[in-house]
Amino acid sequence: MPKAAKPARDPHQLPASIDETLTLLTGADYVADRSLATVLYLALKMGRPLFLEGEAGVGKTEIAKVLAASLGRRLIRLQCYEGLDISSAVYEWNYAAQMMAIRLAEAAGETDRARLEGDVFSERYLVKRPLLQALEPAAEGPPVLLIDELDRTDEAFEAFLLEVLSDFQITIPELGTIKAEHPPIVIVTSNRTREIHDALKRRCLYHWVGYPDAERELKIVRTKVPQAPAKLSREIVAFVQHLRKQDLFKQPGVAETLDWASALSELDAVALDPRIVNDTLGVLLKYQDDIEKTGGAATEQLLADMRSEQRV
Repeated sequence: MPKAAKPARDPHQLPASIDETLTLLTGADYVADRSLATVLYLALKMGRPLFLEGEAGVGKTEIAKVLAASLGRRLIRLQCYEGLDISSAVYEWNYAAQMMAIRLAEAAGETDRARLEGDVFSERYLVKRPLLQALEPAAEGPPVLLIDELDRTDEAFEAFLLEVLSDFQITIPELGTIKAEHPPIVIVTSNRTREIHDALKRRCLYHWVGYPDAERELKIVRTKVPQAPAKLSREIVAFVQHLRKQDLFKQPGVAETLDWASALSELDAVALDPRIVNDTLGVLLKYQDDIEKTGGAATEQLLADMRSEQRV
């Protein structure tokens, strides 16, 4: 008797194991190690926010994008910046529409001030920002809320987030408390330009996203830039790995490695040489001091060290 086919997995269903989580990430071309898949699985299983910390360009934001796309959930992104406040992150009232409604009511002879106030402070005039949007129900399941680069905000806004991440609710004085029926999947990222307060970290599971080792970075390059010749991909990864050992103001992240691989492929390069490295360092490094420190004779030495190590 033929074996019954295994039922297809519901794309909106959360992964049931660490291996399924790893498969979900791999299926979306995100090359993750098992430790990341483990903490992501636990965050989904326990309904806890996941706090991802690491240098810029190592793939923290991409995890939220991949998760939303793989699960078929809406991605709601709150891009943090200095001076971010409640009106930009949570909600604000449509004051122009409210004033128009008040003037029309007055012109029509409306005298019931309590009724008028109730009308203009109704949900009709509420402008919902990312945090409030994330609490709304959705047919496909709770959205993925990405709070990106939290370290760019100030401590006052970080303190406000405690209510959202603790109880997944927001209090609007004119309307009351709005609570999520099903909490969103929350990914918080930080580039560690400042320390995030322990009170917020305690509400999250934590994972440090570091630079990948050579083997995993090569897999990433081959996955994301498949048009790059095999030899070129190996040399790009080896060069970047050596470059990260140098005393630079900003080491190149995985994003820069991929950009460089794409750029060199566009130039039909098949291997690295001092000329093409020096000509394209601006793709890989984003500070002039780093480019000056790495260019010229330093490039030749890095290439020589890289090839010497490859021969061993």
